[in-house]
Amino acid sequence: IDKKYIAELKKLVVNDEAIKNNQKNIKIVYTPLHGTGNRLVHAILSELGFENVYVVPEQEKPDGNFPTVDYPNPEDPKAFKLALELAKEKDADLILANDPDADRLGMYVKDTKTGEYMTYTGNMSALLIAEYRISQMKEKGILPDNGMFVTTIVSSNLAKDIASNYNLDCYEVLTGFKNIGAIMRNAEETGKNKYVFGFEESYGCLIGDYARDKDGIAAVMALCEAACYAKLQDKTLWDMMQDIYKKYGYYKETQVSIVREGAEGAQEIQDMMTKTRQKDITEIAGLKVLKFKDIQKDIEKNMKNGKITKTGLPTSNVLYYELENNNWCCVRPSGTEPKIKLYMGVKARSEKKAIEKL
Repeated sequence: IDKKYIAELKKLVVNDEAIKNNQKNIKIVYTPLHGTGNRLVHAILSELGFENVYVVPEQEKPDGNFPTVDYPNPEDPKAFKLALELAKEKDADLILANDPDADRLGMYVKDTKTGEYMTYTGNMSALLIAEYRISQMKEKGILPDNGMFVTTIVSSNLAKDIASNYNLDCYEVLTGFKNIGAIMRNAEETGKNKYVFGFEESYGCLIGDYARDKDGIAAVMALCEAACYAKLQDKTLWDMMQDIYKKYGYYKETQVSIVREGAEGAQEIQDMMTKTRQKDITEIAGLKVLKFKDIQKDIEKNMKNGKITKTGLPTSNVLYYELENNNWCCVRPSGTEPKIKLYMGVKARSEKKAIEKL
């Protein structure tokens, strides 16, 4: 199965030449965070000819006690402490970390202009992969005419811009990769669309239709290939990200969690959702609400004319506010933790403006 899987990933490389030109020049630091990723990451990168791959030795072996990290999650900057130390020692181009079951990926990339290692959110790394792969597919004439791009309602709106730029149908689903999988299945059964890319903001993406879940090993491969392509242009992956912002606009997103523990906390979270649901909110942070979606009640209200339509999404305790000028926010209780989660995204003409707005 491992061999078949590696063979499947190799078929998904879109620019062999870029890898051949830079497989000896790119320096990669990798950590599986004491999890399962190391063997397959090693297998795919060595198959593709990458020679300078440095695995964080203290985190290389599987260990369910996770002795070197408080929280083995690539979303947590503290999980990168040892990887950053190794990267500085080796002068690495990029640092990649899978979570313990290797379906998600976090990364830092060296900005050669400042010498600093810059962190990527899950939105940023996935959309960098998307723009790179889709632009290459278009250039090589292998982008399907009926291609589709699947995203989630709490992921970056930059996804819609990329999909639109390459004439891909864009589908928005609820959080959870099973929802992306359901769209893929439906597309296969109806023949309406061919899957090109799918992701969610929580550090998970899938670059091909060989699976029905996010795949952190394939994401490692895609980013290493993109780094080779960037190097051909004397650029880094950080430069490539800035190019994307210059092309589409500066999109920034964040998530805030409010923790409320125990039975009292669960009730408080429920009350927060009920109160917010009942308010007729017309403005948030000085921005007009254009559309309000209550996904539990399956209603979408146009705030301009009061017209109500269906959301077309499965029932879920989620409230979504589409704001003017391509801004948005969303609130939902966590399904697994005692938290209420607030998501928000902005778009601006400059990074400074986007950060202020956020």
